Amino acid sequence: MQHATRFQKLDELLASHRHWWQVQAFHHRDFPWLESSLVGELRALSDDQIEELAKDSEQLVRWLSQWIPQLSQVTSLQRLPKCPRRDLHIPPRLDIQIPGRKWQQIQAFLASRRASQAHVLEWCAGKGHLGRCLGVLDQCSVSSLEWQAELCKQGEILARRQPHTQNFVCADAFSSEARQHIEVGMEVVALHACGDLHTQLMRHCCERSVTALTFSPCCYHLIQGDVYRPMSKQALAAQLSLTRQDLSLPLQQTVTAGASVRRRRDKELQWRLAFDEWQRSFRRQDSYLPLPTLRAEHLKMSFSNFVAAMAEKKGLQSLGAVDEDRWLEAGHERFRLVRRMELVMHAFRRPLELWLVLDRALYLQEQGAQVSVGEFCEPSLTPRNILLDARWVR
Repeated sequence: MQHATRFQKLDELLASHRHWWQVQAFHHRDFPWLESSLVGELRALSDDQIEELAKDSEQLVRWLSQWIPQLSQVTSLQRLPKCPRRDLHIPPRLDIQIPGRKWQQIQAFLASRRASQAHVLEWCAGKGHLGRCLGVLDQCSVSSLEWQAELCKQGEILARRQPHTQNFVCADAFSSEARQHIEVGMEVVALHACGDLHTQLMRHCCERSVTALTFSPCCYHLIQGDVYRPMSKQALAAQLSLTRQDLSLPLQQTVTAGASVRRRRDKELQWRLAFDEWQRSFRRQDSYLPLPTLRAEHLKMSFSNFVAAMAEKKGLQSLGAVDEDRWLEAGHERFRLVRRMELVMHAFRRPLELWLVLDRALYLQEQGAQVSVGEFCEPSLTPRNILLDARWVR
């Protein structure tokens, strides 16, 4: 399917069904779709059934299509081709100090990138693991741009173990200095560059006449404004408009967290919702009150002390003892409600992510590039598995 055609179909689907997914689940104490018979079915689902549907997006779409018939389009609309892969001849110990899952992602990314001996710039490089591996495998020189000086130092130490040239540039990716390191004719790579960091890179590459840009986007919500500004002409004329909150939806799919991380995440969510129930009663205002980022020690407190600490942060004077059992039970019920609301919203995660990815692909096409969009690895390795490869004939 052509990028423009797929984008148009996704735009129509997402815009006409925005009431199902443009929802801030934390703010609601009941389903926002009470007129739908789906609500009764959601209430009837067991927690185990919720878990099973959440794990299998195709099964979820089939189940929801009974009440949202147009969702049947999603399976074909979100199906992307697998990126063509080349064989990698990896020398021993190339993966030194690279965490296992990251190493697998780097291998998949490089196997999906066309081999070249052109000079390469690695954007938002961290310790330069991707650039170091790319330089060794393709026998090319690499510049790795990273704003944290300590990561640059550690990357330089690792680079000395290899025979190819890898130099580090310590610069803020948003600075004018960073732009100067993007040179005519070079190729640029970025693995999981976040939000405005990769959209800024795209603009620089078009302005500076690079030969190729290969990247996987991530963290679409990390933008400088509160409203998403489309990049392509087609997206600028689209029906859909997005807030920063909307852009967080694709990131709600996680497959890599261990059991202990999931337990902590669930506990934090339940405590946040329990506090929300308490504060609505205490303030006599039926409106959501967002909390700041929690630290690990917050969840080690008693719930009463947690309420007191959060109340202080929000400028509330807590009065008397907190009935922990009452509010924790209320938080647990809200948690079950949120999980069921999010189940519906999550059916639109991948379509929304593809809308955003295709906006980028269409922008690069408008700038004269040939652009391919595909999956460079299985979602079980990382849900952010989409690769954009843009190439210009200069």
